[in-house]
Amino acid sequence: MVSTLEVIIRTFSAFVLLICITHLLGKQTISKMTYHDYISSITLGSIAGNLTFNTSIKFSNYITALIIFCTFLFLATLVSLKNRKARALFNGEPTVVIQDGKILEKNLEKLRISMDSLNQALRRRDIFDIDEVEYAIFEPDGHLSILKKPSYRFVTRKDFGIFSPSQSAFPIEIIMDGKVINRNLTQNHLTKDWIMTELEQRCLSLADVSYCVRGTNGQLYFDLYKDRIDSPVDIES
Repeated sequence: MVSTLEVIIRTFSAFVLLICITHLLGKQTISKMTYHDYISSITLGSIAGNLTFNTSIKFSNYITALIIFCTFLFLATLVSLKNRKARALFNGEPTVVIQDGKILEKNLEKLRISMDSLNQALRRRDIFDIDEVEYAIFEPDGHLSILKKPSYRFVTRKDFGIFSPSQSAFPIEIIMDGKVINRNLTQNHLTKDWIMTELEQRCLSLADVSYCVRGTNGQLYFDLYKDRIDSPVDIES
């Protein structure tokens, strides 16, 4: 009879191994999936799932399978970075489905995508009239990228000749869960004395603050534990 302890150890091991493999393979493994990512997720999930409860197979065999498969994935990723043909094979290629406002039916057939599915993807991008679209491209991860016709594009400040700063500052988290994030202060040449002075000027203590961030405009935003909202719109039950 398999002991509960063995199942616990196997489950914990599978979790740790998947975390390590994900860090090794990079963030693409948790992004929208390409062919490569889809196969990787299914296989890794199958191996890890069996590792947790299929005690009839030796633990060492699962570890070997995970290591070998992880090695294949890592090598495939390296080859994809260096070779465009390999990248197309593993990840797929983008496909244009609308060009100059005209639907390319043959490309839709190649992708096995119906007009209903195309319209649904367009509506998700807030486009209800195909006449607004100049180009539409299905990316390898299934995402639909769209370039609207000039007359339907958003107006920008530049179009109106309105002055705007050449660049915005990156937001910096200063306080989280009532604790100062010293690393962020050091990296951005700020001091703890500075933030404590800002708190004093607002008659706040560190224990009052749930979250503080310096935004792109250089202004500090404080969120307090006590929000002083008498009638919250929504309360999680």
